[in-house]
Amino acid sequence: MDSDKSPNLNEKPLLDEHGIEEILISCKSLNYYEKKDFKTILPQFVATAISASFHLVIGISLAYSSILIPQLMDAQENRDEDAIEISKSQSSWIASCLPLVVPVGAIVGGLLMDCMGRLNLLKLAVVPSIFGWVLIAISTNVPMLLIGRILTGVASVWGASPAVVYITEISRVDMRGPFVSAAPIFISLGMVIVNLKGWFMHWRLVAWLCSGYSIIPVILMLFIPESPAWLVSKGKIERARRSLEWFYKYQPQNDQMPMAYAEMKLAALQKEHALKCDESQTTDTVQRLKVFLQPVGYKPFLILSGLFIFQQFAGVYVVLFYGVTFFQEVGTDVNPYFASTLLGLMRLIMSLVNAWMMKRYNRRSLYFVSSIGMAVTLGISALFTKWIHEGTTEQNWVPVCMLILYVLFTMIAVLPIPFTTIAEMFPIAIRGIGHSTIFSIANLTMFAALQSYYTLSTYFGGSYGIQYFYAVFSLGGLVYSFVFLPETYNKKLSEIEDYFWNHTTYLSVRGGRRIKKHPIMKTAKIEQIEEITEPCK
Repeated sequence: MDSDKSPNLNEKPLLDEHGIEEILISCKSLNYYEKKDFKTILPQFVATAISASFHLVIGISLAYSSILIPQLMDAQENRDEDAIEISKSQSSWIASCLPLVVPVGAIVGGLLMDCMGRLNLLKLAVVPSIFGWVLIAISTNVPMLLIGRILTGVASVWGASPAVVYITEISRVDMRGPFVSAAPIFISLGMVIVNLKGWFMHWRLVAWLCSGYSIIPVILMLFIPESPAWLVSKGKIERARRSLEWFYKYQPQNDQMPMAYAEMKLAALQKEHALKCDESQTTDTVQRLKVFLQPVGYKPFLILSGLFIFQQFAGVYVVLFYGVTFFQEVGTDVNPYFASTLLGLMRLIMSLVNAWMMKRYNRRSLYFVSSIGMAVTLGISALFTKWIHEGTTEQNWVPVCMLILYVLFTMIAVLPIPFTTIAEMFPIAIRGIGHSTIFSIANLTMFAALQSYYTLSTYFGGSYGIQYFYAVFSLGGLVYSFVFLPETYNKKLSEIEDYFWNHTTYLSVRGGRRIKKHPIMKTAKIEQIEEITEPCK
């Protein structure tokens, strides 16, 4: 008999037999029975590191255009034998084609992730990754490069989402934030690696090496189990039990526990899944879509869309995708590959620091500091770039220092906060579709910003002009966030929903009138399950 086939997830013999039902609805949550030390979370730490390791390849894919484009241009100027003829228009497509494939790739990846599992989609991502990098390595023309870049873009999408979902589902509540931050840390590390390699290696060799980097995470994934939450959702109860036993094998048994901690966790996941099923039955697709016409739907959608527009046209990703070319056009004597590596190192350091800042400071204050810092550093860099081109200064190291500080300020808030607040702003009923829609808009805006880089640079008179343009957009983001960005730090989801019912701008926070909620927005039964993993107060 197949033990994975559970007759009915809503049945309660497992819960009632051991008295777990009372635990799940009482003040004593599972957190009460859980011992918290490094040894007990060691399996979660290992699984997090392995599942997030594919983000190293994602970081390399994102920053690869910064070494590919200048090497192609140099080879073309030097008339090398293996040179590929490339125009500025074609180079902009090479840089911007990755975000263009994200919306479709994310939708397909989301369907695959729910059907085949988180780790299986991560393993599948290695296929387009290897094919893409091999095609880039053997390219003899621009179409081959573009197809290779598109394949690596698909792999990046399929590798990013399931890893974050997997880490979220396996992590202990108090460690979820630090564990999820492993993904951007690996991305930043990948950016540092690709810029270092581009300094010493040919772009073809870098591509060959990346195909090898894609295989290592898949091999390591063979040694960690699938997400227990996904297994329970598919009725694979016995596999879910074995998975939980692996994750909690160092969790000690005590006399107050009616059974092993893994068994209690399994009971909690079954109850959570049953509540989700009940919730989905009472809330159909039409009702969910109608929520977008409510203030809690369209207001966060418009606010987040604006944040991403100001983020992208403040040059946040342009400096990343065109790193070496950007420094070459500044006119500094500092090696552009070395300068790009410094940018990657700053991003890596700030990825670590940002996790601490997001826990300590409110979102609006961080965003204001970030926007002002970006505008000031870009303005100074633009001024010195203009003087360098005019030959009126010999301090050509100043733009490099200012751009490094610019990256520091972007990582404080303007880059991370729009992404991290998506889940906070949208209500649970439409959080999935809201996240997908905004994520698609963010990537389409990124494509527009990357695609327009050379056009804007020409229109504004060169490198210093476009830096002034990005500085103005940074100030625009400051004004926009001051007026529209709500404060979500230490706010309950219900409080954030109430804010959107009562306010359009943050300037009207005082004296707001409470408005009756749409029935679908009332506290969902699924929110009851949060009591399982939150400590008693």
